[in-house]
Amino acid sequence: MLDKIDKVIKDVIKGKIVIIVDDELAESGGVFFMASELATKENTNYMMKYGTGFTYISLPEEKTETITLSQTNHFSKQSISDTYDLSVDYINAGTGITAEDRTLTIKKILEEQMNYNNFKTPGHVFIMKSANGGVLKKAGNAEAASDLASISGYYPSGVISEILNEDGEVANAEQIFQFALKENIKVVTIETIISYRREKDCYVFQEAEANLPTEYGEFRMVGFVNKLNGEHHVALVHGTIDVNDEVLVRVHSECLTGDAFHSLKCDCGEQLAAALMNIEKEGKGVLLYLRQEGRGIGLINKIKAYKLQEQGMDTEEANIALGFPADMRDYGIGAQILSELNIRKIRLMTNNPKKIIGLKGHGIEIIERVPLIMDTNIYNKRYFETKKEKMGHLY
Repeated sequence: MLDKIDKVIKDVIKGKIVIIVDDELAESGGVFFMASELATKENTNYMMKYGTGFTYISLPEEKTETITLSQTNHFSKQSISDTYDLSVDYINAGTGITAEDRTLTIKKILEEQMNYNNFKTPGHVFIMKSANGGVLKKAGNAEAASDLASISGYYPSGVISEILNEDGEVANAEQIFQFALKENIKVVTIETIISYRREKDCYVFQEAEANLPTEYGEFRMVGFVNKLNGEHHVALVHGTIDVNDEVLVRVHSECLTGDAFHSLKCDCGEQLAAALMNIEKEGKGVLLYLRQEGRGIGLINKIKAYKLQEQGMDTEEANIALGFPADMRDYGIGAQILSELNIRKIRLMTNNPKKIIGLKGHGIEIIERVPLIMDTNIYNKRYFETKKEKMGHLY
């Protein structure tokens, strides 16, 4: 059973461990959490005992750079749906492996005067970068940890660790709730943290609007600006939409090669066309066009990734080889735009379940997932296989 956010915050303030889950029905499990400022040897030891044994600390982007520095033996991996740069120990933390040593490292990381010279790597505390904007930008564990610490009145940094079941496997939602009940630990979803922050903050605003006739029909083009980084995003709105409508929606990430040049290496251009046709046929709907080329790594890095794919890597391996996560796209901004358009119920055109996470927290209910299935060709066959086998896309 989930707990109300105010009760969770009270426990955080008391220095207690709470649990963060993606969704109350998710199979992906959850993480222990405590505000980094309140970390104790006892709580760190508890996480090590009932968790994976790995200790993670979420940090704002600026603080992450101070501690890690991009040129200091850094690497990017994926863990608990987020990215970390490297593991560290405070230089005077002994072996670094004990709960006391790890707690000391956590405390020292937070000290303002500390930088990479005060730490050795590899170590036993893994640093996770929390995106500016927190869960409103990305519905990830690092962002949820930093935001939960912040809304509880502390520095935006949390200590987290994945939760295991009695068999040593990652615990699912049902097992987590049973454990939480037994141990009297509060449980909160990322969705709830998004809702809490959504009431207080929004980082997109509508800047421009004009009619856009296309070969697929008449659309209203609405331009939005991201307050955090100045990025521009567009919503193409077809028909008159009421707040009670179950709106057909496509959240489409920019793909210059596919959308404009009709590349055969992906199916992005075909999906864009199919989505617009489906919306026109429906009579009303919205296509969000988000500026996040190459799964968020940018156009130049995307071209570099293409070159690595020519040398034998798949699309995920190429991104990782360039020092990025497999997917850096941000769907939180799409949820905010939909909310700003006063849309509450959607039928989402997607094959990617990751797009679904976090939408409910913005007051948006997904009524149905509508697949967009495209034909393969000799150039994108492996691309499709990677998305299905490694990224969990549904076909």
